[in-house]
Parts: sequence; C-alpha cells; structure tokens
Amino acid sequence: MTHYYDKEDAVHRMDMAKAAPEDFKAWSNLNNIVGRENGAIPLKYRELIAIAVAHATGCPYCIESHAKKGKAAGVSKEEMSEAILLAAALCAGAAAAHGGLAMKFFDQA
Repeated sequence: MTHYYDKEDAVHRMDMAKAAPEDFKAWSNLNNIVGRENGAIPLKYRELIAIAVAHATGCPYCIESHAKKGKAAGVSKEEMSEAILLAAALCAGAAAAHGGLAMKFFDQA
C-alpha cells in the first residue's frame, strides 16, 4: 500500500451496508442532513459548516464532497477558506484548552 486514501475505497463502504444494513441506513440518513434544502439554515451555509467540520475531523472524502457541493451551492473560495481557518482555530483552541487537563494529570502523577 502506497497511500491511505483512495477514491476507489469508497466501494468498500457497501461491505458495511451488507454487514449492518439498519445501522448503515441510519448513518446514510444522518449524512443526508447536510444536503437538506428545506431547513432553517440555507444549503450554502450547511455546506460551509460541513466543509469546516470535515476539516476538523480530517475526513478527506468529506472534504472533497463538501468542497464540490459547496461550490455548487454558491460557496466562494474566500468563504471556504475562512470556514476552514475557523475550524483550524477552534481545533487549536480545543487542544490548548485540553492542555490544562494534561497539566492537571501531570501534577497528580
């Protein structure tokens, strides 16, 4: 194996669909929340949120999917960049905040 992520690997998700059909259906329905157009949050903003979360969770498949869907929904490159950097700032903030826990546990050891 020369890399971790390959677009061709997505087909293997269907193995999960066969092995755990009800759970896979539930996940799939949950995943469809982003593309809803009749919610209080407009589709463009749903995609911006999805882009930010995809970067925070580090899912390359979600990053690709929502960057493309976001562009189709009217997200600009500038908006996407700001959303990604907001996610990065919050992830860094969470790491720093949790750093206090490490200090606490270190002192207790």
